[in-house]
Amino acid sequence: MTRYDDKSGTTAPAPLAELTDLRVEVGGRAIVDGVSLRVLPGRVTALVGASGSGKTTTGLALLGEFPVGARVTGEVRSAAEGRGGAGGLVGYVPQHPASVLNPARRIGALLTDIARPRVRHLPRGRRRAAARAQVLRALADARLPDAEALLRRHPHQLSGGQQQRVVLAQALLLGAEVVVADEPTTGQDTLTKSLVVEQLATIAARGIAVVLLSHDLDVVRSLADEVHVMRAGRVVESGPTQQVWSAPRHAWTRQLLGAQASFTDRGATDEADGTATACGDRPVLRVRSLVARHRDGSRGTAVTVRAPELDFHAGQLLAVVGRSGSGKTTLARCLAGLHRDQDGELLLDGTPLPRSLRDRARGQLAAVQYVFQDARAAFDEHRPVLRQVARTAVRLRGVDAGNAETEALATLSRLGLLPELAHRRPAELSGGELQRASLARALLAHPRVLICDEITSGLDTVSRRGILDVLTGLLGTGPGTGTAPAAPALVLITHDLDTASVADRIAVMDAGEIVEQGPARQLLTTPRHPFTASLVAADRV
Repeated sequence: MTRYDDKSGTTAPAPLAELTDLRVEVGGRAIVDGVSLRVLPGRVTALVGASGSGKTTTGLALLGEFPVGARVTGEVRSAAEGRGGAGGLVGYVPQHPASVLNPARRIGALLTDIARPRVRHLPRGRRRAAARAQVLRALADARLPDAEALLRRHPHQLSGGQQQRVVLAQALLLGAEVVVADEPTTGQDTLTKSLVVEQLATIAARGIAVVLLSHDLDVVRSLADEVHVMRAGRVVESGPTQQVWSAPRHAWTRQLLGAQASFTDRGATDEADGTATACGDRPVLRVRSLVARHRDGSRGTAVTVRAPELDFHAGQLLAVVGRSGSGKTTLARCLAGLHRDQDGELLLDGTPLPRSLRDRARGQLAAVQYVFQDARAAFDEHRPVLRQVARTAVRLRGVDAGNAETEALATLSRLGLLPELAHRRPAELSGGELQRASLARALLAHPRVLICDEITSGLDTVSRRGILDVLTGLLGTGPGTGTAPAAPALVLITHDLDTASVADRIAVMDAGEIVEQGPARQLLTTPRHPFTASLVAADRV
């Protein structure tokens, strides 16, 4: 890929889109302040920064989209203006892809609707086959294997990583000349992430401009031609990526890069068997002979997860790792009662736990809490975040509304969410801010088991360290006294081995099976299963 070099003396191509001194104010607060950006064909331009720094607002400005009620100044120009406003210039791949996928329609129908207008010039008898060929080609370009089976599924039957690549396929089908990719590697394992990077590089090589909004500094380093570092709505540093990465000038850039260091030294210290707990050796939750199924169109059901035996101990962190689509989230949803098509046994403190959320008593609902990967979809867009967080304590613990809000504010503050943000509606918060709010809401239930599904995947390196510090801090809260909650059993669903290294134990999933589990440090240094070894090797590249 040709790299951007402002000293080369070569004539730069005309930009496909351009922002000049963009300022976006919401409620009197500038969420983007004085940003200028030129998007060139065949180039990858990255925006990096902490959650809430203005990356997504800047990216959406290229589509002409702004928050409701925003006051916008500056200029937004695109090549489409010179073509009489031709549509379809900019495609957007959101951080939370489920928000743009119709949950009632199968993937095949969603993509075929986009492909049909592109084959109308063909004779009627050839259109159906041509549209299907375009759909399959787009899925292949988006690195989605087994496309035929995937087309029969609904969005909720796909992992977060698979959903993201379906949305990328939509953008390719639309013929976008600019692709704004908002955290495209969020929630994806190292092997899949490398395929996404390769695909975006291939897209750029075709002359498509890519605007990469990302907290993943390794991806930015390997892919971007130019990087803009954002903080509090402003660009604090920009330039060719290799130059900024090798010699950062701004203190915030240096802090982001410094926080990227591995978490390995924070891992478990009990290397004997990894089963030491703060609250005894008896598991809080036991899984026995679990078999989960998905309905797969006309073919009926297919087994997607098998877990013969898995235990969760109070005061201990278990990380579940594996590739996107390996069954990690399905396993987690079974524990939380969100996936009912399952057989086997769940035992909470030795007592059978109903498979379905609908059949669980209030105490059981509070005991097992789930923090979703897509935090935005888990909130009611019409009510303030604070009220929704506090509602958990009211509904599941019987706390009065006033005390619940006080506890909610304290918990949100501990997680790094300012009080003024807590009083806003979900649409006014960034994805990372909503992830903190989602975690706070679960903590207000005082859970015995806390399941966190990729909750750090959408965060920058500094924020990720902060959230992991909070999670590991929960493990030291002891047996609980008075109104203070006991240390829960933590389940961390993650694709990232650095994040998983903070765990006491790791379970590795591949194709719906738990292929290996054991103490974190032992598994990361001397893996026994070939698939685990391949994950560890890819993470070290």
